[in-house]
Amino acid sequence: MTWFNFILNRAEPVAQKVFLTVGDLQIPVAVIRNHRARRYLLRLRPDGSARLTIPRRGSVIEGHRFAERNKKWFGRQVEKLLANPIKPKQWSLGTEILFRGQLVILEVEMNGETSAVRVGDEMVPVPNVTGDLRSRVMKHLWKLAAAELAPKVYEFAAAHQLKVQRVTIRNQRSRWGSCSRRATISLNWKLIQAPPFVRDYIILHELMHLRQMNHSERFWREVEGVCPKYKTAEKWLKEHSSLLK
Repeated sequence: MTWFNFILNRAEPVAQKVFLTVGDLQIPVAVIRNHRARRYLLRLRPDGSARLTIPRRGSVIEGHRFAERNKKWFGRQVEKLLANPIKPKQWSLGTEILFRGQLVILEVEMNGETSAVRVGDEMVPVPNVTGDLRSRVMKHLWKLAAAELAPKVYEFAAAHQLKVQRVTIRNQRSRWGSCSRRATISLNWKLIQAPPFVRDYIILHELMHLRQMNHSERFWREVEGVCPKYKTAEKWLKEHSSLLK
């Protein structure tokens, strides 16, 4: 039995869940086939899980070999993470965060004895404006995302004659969205922080998976047909991803 046991359904072109054994730890691994990747990549995510990227002409078997060759390096990354776990950045008064594509400053608003934090044009009630406001603000933005993103998905689906069974708003650590074979669209709440054109691109991207459940050239033609400037949106995400945390 090797340290890395793949359990894959070869008919499934998207992420697969497997486990990687490092010492006494069983680490979940997402195996991703990325048609734009030029090489195999093994990465430790901030949440302690791992991601193995398989390039377009790569194979799962070779991915296994690549992971085996990098086993010692990966083990050191796990040790570093365990010794120094990554803590979420605090949001306090004066912190700048992205909201609808614009940098806004968290400011306090007082109304008598009640206090709130202003986030752009949104007011977030808080009992105490000192310390870390991240949890309260995040919860408010998540609710806002749920109220706005789901209707937009159904609107775009109807416009392109696609049927969506369900929409969920989640807190994915490394994905902006996903589409299941059961026509469930899952979106990251952080899209409420992105500009509308980026939000729309991600929604259309996931909807096009209802036509092509892969990232083939045909899929990207579908995306370009409904979102001609999708590369501009991808560029924005790449340049601002560090602020969407």
